Amino acid sequence: MSDKPKINIVWFKRDLRLSDHEPLKLAQDSGLPILLLYVFEPELLNDAHYSERHWRFVTESLLDMNRRLPGKVSVANDEIVNVLNKISNHYQIDCLFSHEETGLANTYQRDKAVARWAGNQKVNWCERQTGAVIRPCNNRDDWDKQWKSVMRAEIEPILVKNLNLVYLDFDTSQLPAVWKNRDLRFQLGGSKAGWRVLDDFFESRGKDYHWFISKPLQSRTSCSRMSPYLAWGNISLREMYQHVLSHWNRKGWRRSLVALTSRLHWHCHFIQKFESESTMQFDHINAGYQRIPYRENRQAEDDLLAWKRGQTGYPLIDACMRCLQETGYINFRMRAMLVSFLCHHLQIDWRRGVAHLANLFLDFEPGIHYAQFQMQAGVTGTNTIRIYNPTKQAKEQDPDGTFIRRWCPEIAALPDALLFEPWLLTSMEELMYEIRLGGTYPRPIVDVTTSYREASELLWSWRKRDEVKAEAKRIVRRHVRTKN
Repeated sequence: MSDKPKINIVWFKRDLRLSDHEPLKLAQDSGLPILLLYVFEPELLNDAHYSERHWRFVTESLLDMNRRLPGKVSVANDEIVNVLNKISNHYQIDCLFSHEETGLANTYQRDKAVARWAGNQKVNWCERQTGAVIRPCNNRDDWDKQWKSVMRAEIEPILVKNLNLVYLDFDTSQLPAVWKNRDLRFQLGGSKAGWRVLDDFFESRGKDYHWFISKPLQSRTSCSRMSPYLAWGNISLREMYQHVLSHWNRKGWRRSLVALTSRLHWHCHFIQKFESESTMQFDHINAGYQRIPYRENRQAEDDLLAWKRGQTGYPLIDACMRCLQETGYINFRMRAMLVSFLCHHLQIDWRRGVAHLANLFLDFEPGIHYAQFQMQAGVTGTNTIRIYNPTKQAKEQDPDGTFIRRWCPEIAALPDALLFEPWLLTSMEELMYEIRLGGTYPRPIVDVTTSYREASELLWSWRKRDEVKAEAKRIVRRHVRTKN
């Protein structure tokens, strides 16, 4: 019989909130003291998908939680099993509560290690479903019905001020202190900030959401901007969905709200795809594309670097990449265009750019990121093949060039007629506008007219292959909702 005090642990991962949190609710109802735990895991801190912007957002989220708690979240910087062993030196752990996580392969292996540890230590690990993502899920029969049931379910209140908390002080001296300093370039982490952003959306700026969703400039204000708060769990998808429904009958808002709720539905759909077929982190989901050719020469290396740096010579591509580097956000259409340019126009394997964009997206969500990346790369065999022309997109989505001029200031002086195609500058015009192609601003690294034709021929020829068709049927059976 142990003489150590008995406690329960709530292990926070991508669920950094104190409301609509079933593991926390179950821990509160258990009656035992609770240790709230977040672990900065070295393997994730060193993972190429993440960068300082993500860990600052997490730190801000934890600070926000602490402001509303009658105690504090215990924060550690170690592998989770080591942390659990250290806690065991002080307490008898009765139950470990957490949400299921649809994460990268390293978090899956980590969770298996935790399961082994819990079994050896006779600790009950109680995992609860995240959103409407089902584990396991071999098909989509009744998936939509289940999604709606989960999203419309009553949210059980958590009496945060009544939580009986215990706290352990771990050594976190190796964590950068700068993470606690606000960086105004990025959205602020935490539930309080998330609700403020959502309330602001419904004040006025979201009314034209459906009109401006594809515009790189206007979308920065007309889109909800809730993606990082959903990705890091500051607000649950159910909380946001129900909040949107509470505004459903507002006059003049219906088209925007229909568009927004459809994207909340897609949120779980794509994560479910990754949950059910996580090998897509490493391989084409459609095995028929296994041998599709990509460029692997020295020029491809240079082009990849130019893409990453926003130095491709295509103003909208460069503006989007630089905006991402500086702010962590661009809209969906521009993200798709960046992937299309990488995979179609540069003919570079999507796996060589997937971690780079994850590193930049403040709202990086593994399931959505990988499912979307492969879809835009055209290697699923089921989705529409879209090859974006960056010049056409610039003229349509940024017609007055405001976004491009903001992020490509070296060509800001150009008139609209030349801004979208600076390679058309004559020598006289280069002198007039003080722009030197290949110096002040790069020449295009590829001819998109030629690359479009080549990519189209390649993708459609592979789409007709028997092995691609067979795999496409398998994917549809597993991931697409079918009627009886």
